[in-house]
Amino acid sequence: MEKKEISMPTKYEPQNIEQGRYEWWLSGKYFEAENNPDKEPYTIVIPPPNVTGKLHLGHAWDTALQDILTRMKRMQGYDVLWLPGMDHAGIATQAKVEEKLREEGKSRYDLGREKFLEETWKWKEEYATFIREQWAKLGLGLDYSRERFTLDEGLSQAVREVFVTLYNEGLIYRGEYIINWDPATKTALSDIEVIHKDVQGAFYHMNYPLADGSGSIEVATTRPETMLGDTGVAVHPEDERYKHLIGKTVILPIVGREIPIVADDYVDMEFGSGAVKITPAHDPNDFEIGNRHNLQRILVMNEDGTMNENAGQYNGMDRFACRKQIVKDLQEAGILFEIEEHLHSVGHSERSGAVVEPYLSTQWFVKMKPLAEKAIELQKSDEKVNFVPDRFEKTYMHWMENIHDWCISRQLWWGHRIPAWYHKETGEIYVGHEAPQDEENWEQDTDVLDTWFSSALWPFSTMGWPDEDAADFKRYYPTDCLVTGYDIIFFWVSRMIFQGLKFTDKRPFKDLLIHGLVRDAEGRKMSKSLGNGVDPMDVIDKYGADSLRYFLTTGSSPGQDLRFSMEKIESVWNFANKIWNASRFALMNMDGLTYDEIDLTGEKSVADKWILTRLNDTIETVTKLADKYEFGEVGRALYNFIWDDFCDWYIEMAKLPLYGEDEAAKKTTRSILAYVLDQTMRLLHPFMPFITEEIWQNLPHEGESITVAVWPTVNEQFNDENAVQEMKLLMDIIRSVRNIRAEVNTPMSKKITLLLKAKDGTVLAALEKNKPFIEKFCNPEELQIAPDIVSPDKAMTAVVTGVELFIPLADLINMEEEIARLNKELDKWTKEVERVQKKLANEKFISKAPEAVVAEERAKEKDYLEKKAIVEARIKALQS
Repeated sequence: MEKKEISMPTKYEPQNIEQGRYEWWLSGKYFEAENNPDKEPYTIVIPPPNVTGKLHLGHAWDTALQDILTRMKRMQGYDVLWLPGMDHAGIATQAKVEEKLREEGKSRYDLGREKFLEETWKWKEEYATFIREQWAKLGLGLDYSRERFTLDEGLSQAVREVFVTLYNEGLIYRGEYIINWDPATKTALSDIEVIHKDVQGAFYHMNYPLADGSGSIEVATTRPETMLGDTGVAVHPEDERYKHLIGKTVILPIVGREIPIVADDYVDMEFGSGAVKITPAHDPNDFEIGNRHNLQRILVMNEDGTMNENAGQYNGMDRFACRKQIVKDLQEAGILFEIEEHLHSVGHSERSGAVVEPYLSTQWFVKMKPLAEKAIELQKSDEKVNFVPDRFEKTYMHWMENIHDWCISRQLWWGHRIPAWYHKETGEIYVGHEAPQDEENWEQDTDVLDTWFSSALWPFSTMGWPDEDAADFKRYYPTDCLVTGYDIIFFWVSRMIFQGLKFTDKRPFKDLLIHGLVRDAEGRKMSKSLGNGVDPMDVIDKYGADSLRYFLTTGSSPGQDLRFSMEKIESVWNFANKIWNASRFALMNMDGLTYDEIDLTGEKSVADKWILTRLNDTIETVTKLADKYEFGEVGRALYNFIWDDFCDWYIEMAKLPLYGEDEAAKKTTRSILAYVLDQTMRLLHPFMPFITEEIWQNLPHEGESITVAVWPTVNEQFNDENAVQEMKLLMDIIRSVRNIRAEVNTPMSKKITLLLKAKDGTVLAALEKNKPFIEKFCNPEELQIAPDIVSPDKAMTAVVTGVELFIPLADLINMEEEIARLNKELDKWTKEVERVQKKLANEKFISKAPEAVVAEERAKEKDYLEKKAIVEARIKALQS
């Protein structure tokens, strides 16, 4: 095999190594699902970003987590499909396009429906291009050959199939109902598109005069403008104050309409006056009361929030201007006698920010109870959706158990048009996949479906459903994991689950990995108003995609929010730089080693055996934790192994044989460096795909790309517990010497006398065998290793397990300071002894803890007592 030329620049510059790599991956088709029957499928569908704008940090976090999973599974031998796509995002996208038109002095009505939709499709193409560029910059391993859009023809067919089926089963119905109405965008909103905010308002107390002139009845409201649509007053049937008034009528002030007093159990006798005005067209509770008592429904507002002709003299006024005027008029008429300040919760449109108006409207609804019941039953079975973390299952179940019917029609042009037609003469409704045959006599509903209606079908509509024989649907559905934020459990997750069950009889995904929100360094939500948002692309431009990805995916545990910190991104860049420099050193010292020449059978030093054992530990830990989605812990394990074990210890120790004369030792060290680096790059690859591919391409390897290299597995024959213990002994000695030097300001370059008193023959043999490492890293002029060393006067000391360490430094130390230092160390070991003895004296601990745990504590007690005794003896010797 030909010797490989190393082409790693001296400096780690992420922009250079990332440039062109993504295109290279795509040209190699490494991310395309193979449809290979010999492999087990693994599927993730991307939560489709809205084509309203560019991706934010939350998207970067969400997709980086998915990329980790799919890259890891691909390397583990699965046939991976990670399906990309985007959402048409009805209200949000239409609002953006309308805003753009307003800047040009136009409205959608000037263009008409067809032209407006042409403009919106242009917007979609422009922003879809931006999103793909951002996906590329993040390095996402998406299968673009299967990319979908929630308004593409295949998904439109799925949407029609679902709508028609639910309608025919009586689960979709059309009816007059009080809905959440956004007067700014002039569309209905579902309950979860309404954000409730506490607003300072008022209770307006009024007396409605009885029609027979015998007095009046007190009512109160927070929305006096709606009184113009009152069609009744309700009292509780058991309320003694009003029993004699039930069946009588009152005269509605200003309007002069005679309206009845009715008895209804809904009324709370303890609240206010115990009598409530009923406005069936403008309040959901009043709507229900009105239905029970056959009260008229009178709408007094237009769709844009202005008053209509039923408002009489207030016709044409804005609803809030009308409120001010009507309050003034009622006060002057002596009807309104008290205004009581009142902090209350007011619904606002999630999209436009406008105050939502409860509004009588004819809309389309999904009957939710039967669908929700099936989803609730699923969670009691073995086939349940596994929530990670599981606490979010309660949130989901609570919502499902208290579900309301879902208003699915939206008064928009951009979206899936409702497949319903109305006969121009008879008003008959026809629902179907296509228009009725005598189309000229029918008119299609002008409304579109709620965006979430189509995205609820995403896991299976993207696979070719409703064609149940579609190859992708049969192979890749149901999916394995859905990754999303906790903020859309109700909007999206719940709807995917009940629609998946309804139409495929299967859960749409096995696991649901939930992450939190990215917040700023102070823990505040990122927003335009605070000006604290961070563009992920700017971070990539400065520090590279790998640094951003690693920070996002390892910076918190599942379900927790993440605080963004540029300092932490920088520290990840330092980590990447450390990996780069260590890899470059290793590669420069491999002497052109080829893959075929890697040989791990030679005689190994303690450092060789130790690093191979630690590699095994890391492979096992990383694989186990990743399978549990504990990526923060995975990051910690990788960081500790790479930075501490490999870079700070092994590479330094490898310099001895690499710079020595023993050719066999050189060959073994080169092979171990190549092997450990190769395996480490594979473990790190899902988190940092760019730097790992670059290093791996320079390493001796087989295969074209690390993306399809085999995931590391534990090699049992490399496990060597003795080497671990020996290495710990060496590291403890080296650290102790370094600490002592630092304490007395003695640089590493200065030669010292080092005396090591071995506790027993095993320790003595280990020290003798590894003498070259001690000489290299402690730099002694004289090194004595023996079991019977007598403690010299005026020496710095340290105690490590199995060894007493002395450095005679009479001229460099202050005796009093050394005794003070030893007293501190004695205090430390005294506390450790007390802590472990207290534990061992606890009968509950001894009886309940596993034997191995108790044995471990007893071993600690023995070790701490030995160390304490040695320090005590040392203090005594110095004081004598």
